[in-house]
Amino acid sequence: MYRYDEYDRRLVDERVQQFRAQVQRFLAGELSEAEFRPLRLMNGLYLQRHAPMLRVAIPYGLLSAVQLRMLATIARRFDKGYGHFSTRQNIQYNWPRLEEVPDILEQLAKVEMHAIQTSGNCVRNITADHLAGVAADELEDPRPYCELLRQWSTLHPEFSYLPRKFKIAVTGASRDRAAVQVHDIGLYLVRNAVGELGFRVLVGGGQGRTPYIGLFIREFLERRHLFSYLESILRVYNRLGRRDNKYKARVKILVNAVGLERFTELVEEDWQYTRRPELELPESGLEYMRGFFAAPDYRTDDVDATTLAQWRRETPDFARWMDRNLAAHKAPGYQVVYMPLKAPGEPPGDATAEQMDAIADMAERYSFAEIRVTHDQNLLLAHVHRSQLYELWEQLREQGLATPNLGLLTDMICCPGLDFCSLANAGSIPIAKQINEHFDDLDYLHDIGELSIKMSGCVNACGHHHIGHIGILGVDKRGKEFYQLTLGGDAGNNAAIGARLGPAVPKDVVALTIDQLLQVYLEQRESGERFIDTYRRIGMAPFKERVYADH
Repeated sequence: MYRYDEYDRRLVDERVQQFRAQVQRFLAGELSEAEFRPLRLMNGLYLQRHAPMLRVAIPYGLLSAVQLRMLATIARRFDKGYGHFSTRQNIQYNWPRLEEVPDILEQLAKVEMHAIQTSGNCVRNITADHLAGVAADELEDPRPYCELLRQWSTLHPEFSYLPRKFKIAVTGASRDRAAVQVHDIGLYLVRNAVGELGFRVLVGGGQGRTPYIGLFIREFLERRHLFSYLESILRVYNRLGRRDNKYKARVKILVNAVGLERFTELVEEDWQYTRRPELELPESGLEYMRGFFAAPDYRTDDVDATTLAQWRRETPDFARWMDRNLAAHKAPGYQVVYMPLKAPGEPPGDATAEQMDAIADMAERYSFAEIRVTHDQNLLLAHVHRSQLYELWEQLREQGLATPNLGLLTDMICCPGLDFCSLANAGSIPIAKQINEHFDDLDYLHDIGELSIKMSGCVNACGHHHIGHIGILGVDKRGKEFYQLTLGGDAGNNAAIGARLGPAVPKDVVALTIDQLLQVYLEQRESGERFIDTYRRIGMAPFKERVYADH
């Protein structure tokens, strides 16, 4: 993984000291809340319902064991013993004291971490495919580009105060595992007709109040022009994006207001005028960055097939875990091991300090000291030798990290909702609990099969409800919590915004309503169909009729 150089260290250390002085001035009454707000946001600090919330950057979702131990230490020392992993591959602390936030940032800096630009109207944390570097369907590892983009965008003088927040995602694989099409800029590594590697560039995706699937602005961009072309997109947006209405300030609004053709013309005009040699990405610089992400020293042996079959036969729970929570690895003899943060009874995405310490230990023992965060709020170990799977499973089970529900109904995305967020209209965590209690039969969950439920407590869509097979949005109706359901959303290659099922349902019947939807699916599905496949074939009407038949 990337290691800070002297410039990174100096930048982050100076930023900590700068923010420490800003906090002291604010607490002393020398800065007003209006003056302090943009300063704290650029350092990842929100003021939430009960306490400040600090969002810490995990660039492209990659952590070392040392870094994860520090996150555990911070959770234990400065918070209430846990952290919340978000859909942006970051971690959030919900209970820090304002006066101690500079101390947290100082501790993070010791392990090459920070909270810079995890909030504010700037380029946020660059996200990527969580299987980068190990997926068989990958053209090239996108992480070197992600790191270069992180360095390019950090404190960029022209783009530090954009009309609104700006999000970029990158993938090098044929299968989109990073929800690329709902980002302000999405980058797909592709080959052109003569076999050259470059980027297919998308612009104007996003969720929130006005969700859009991004549009392709350029079918092929040479890699050397990555920075200059993205600067032109951002420059057009910075110039023309609305600043009079924050709800209409995202680049998706601009793209759809002027039209893709005109927006493309504006970008191309700017690019032809402003691109210059010093912004080109040299092959030597890319090769240098690739060195940080070289494959580890893999073993060349494999576990005996008889031994693996015996483990599966003698321990059905282990077999079920293998079938659900593992993914293929491009190196022979290795597997990717997911650790769902979705155990029954626990808030989705939360990990305790004890779990984080244990995962760090396991990462050092089984996965070259590396941990990854997915945009589905789970963790994974990317390089586990098959001979160590049983031993690892036993340790994961002790930590509550072996629930075999990856990709199933209870593997929900869930924002903090009304329990923490000052923007929320309704709770998310209590609804996740209700759903978990209603659907507590693992055999039934496996029969239903792949199903993504994504839930947000307000229209800001931090829980990605628009792109869930079943989306859940909390709404306030005269002081009471109701939930609006959508069907047919998708975060993958066939990205789609879900369609509204009908009127919002009361809080106490959300799980029952989902059960009704699933009954339609089970009655109507054809062989091999997932929920989303059946929905696309039969449409909304049968689901709506079942839910609202008695209304």
